Amino acid sequence: MAPQRSGVSAASHKRSISESTPDSSPVQVTKKFRATDPQAVFSIFDRAVQPLASSSPVTWHAPLGPHHSCQHGTYLIPPSRSKVAAFDLDGTLIEPKSGAKFAKDHMDWRWWGLHVLKKVRQAHADGFSVVILSNQSQAHRKVTIGTANIAEWKKKIGLVASAFGDVPFRILAANARDGFRKPMTGMWDAVEEMLRNDGIELDYGSSFYVGDAAGRQRDHSSADRKLAENVGVRFYVPEEYFSGRPQHLPPLKGFHPRTLPAHLPLFAPSSSPLLPSPPAPEIILFVGPPSAGKTSFFTKHFAPFHYQHVNQDTLKTKAKCLLMVEQVIQDGHGAVVDNTNRDKKTRKDYITLAEKLGVPIRCLQFNISVALAYHNNLYRAFCLPPNHPDYGKRELLPYTAYASFANQLEEPALDEGFKEIRKINWVFEGNDDERKRWNRWLEL
Repeated sequence: MAPQRSGVSAASHKRSISESTPDSSPVQVTKKFRATDPQAVFSIFDRAVQPLASSSPVTWHAPLGPHHSCQHGTYLIPPSRSKVAAFDLDGTLIEPKSGAKFAKDHMDWRWWGLHVLKKVRQAHADGFSVVILSNQSQAHRKVTIGTANIAEWKKKIGLVASAFGDVPFRILAANARDGFRKPMTGMWDAVEEMLRNDGIELDYGSSFYVGDAAGRQRDHSSADRKLAENVGVRFYVPEEYFSGRPQHLPPLKGFHPRTLPAHLPLFAPSSSPLLPSPPAPEIILFVGPPSAGKTSFFTKHFAPFHYQHVNQDTLKTKAKCLLMVEQVIQDGHGAVVDNTNRDKKTRKDYITLAEKLGVPIRCLQFNISVALAYHNNLYRAFCLPPNHPDYGKRELLPYTAYASFANQLEEPALDEGFKEIRKINWVFEGNDDERKRWNRWLEL
């Protein structure tokens, strides 16, 4: 949301011509820029340059990501520098001149403040790469950007670029709810990859990000501030960076892994081993929401002792799960039923089967909140490092899958027929890079 400022009409008379009327200026391509110039294209994207039109000062490259969900453009020939000055677009660099919440068309924009262009030019002169990172999912329309909206938006960016004059920039815009959308770090990661491909390592200590979504009462979100915290660069709100007015920022709201208790035991009660010694045929029933780490827990703690994994996502029906459990027990092994098993009715069939086979059945309930489970869901879908074995294999589950589990959960009880019930606490397992990626603000 664009900040409210007093005295706009008076201030507008003091603006320079280039700052006060860029939206009505004709698009002009400087002599330094040619849409067909191969130097205007980053090396890793030079396979598919897609200019919006021959008259546009912005070169539009192939959209980024497996689903082509991030627009990528360059104005002039942006230099690759280790210091990055990154800016949000709407509510930070520009705002609707109509006064509406959202721009009505590509002409409906003006600079956010009197000194915006001056400060951006100064950042470029001070040796920073100028980058614009914008969420453009048009969430208020309840759909992602359509083709027509993308074209209209690109027209506006062409006008903004013309007003930039001789200041080159890169622009990335996330137009879907995926890993590119702030505060997710996909756009920043893409910029870092571009620099690295040019032999430049990003200087996080000197780089910064300016955005209006800082979690203040009037802000529409805190995505900009959380992005800066996620990547580890200094953050400014527009009032501070462009106008020199320091701002008091409230604590950020939402789920973050740092709010979790530290040093929890893996399971409770922990007075006895998790598995019998020696292992004997038994049924283990997992209870927990998606993304609770159930399958990983089986792989680490049960698979080495020849327990067999039974999962309805794989077998498709409960009848097949029950049949497999029976066969595993008859073969003399333990069976782990890795489903959500949220209610007594679902669990009853396995308890009855255990009684029929004359083996004990134990319940392991995964002690994890909906917020943490959904955080894990986002991490697995969008934030795994490229060398992770599950990279690109996880689909994002809707939040309703987690909320419905919580709403329908019937707490397991011993009088259902379990020999014991243990709580399994969430303990992150992964290397330093994985932990760094997981330990972020993850929101869509």
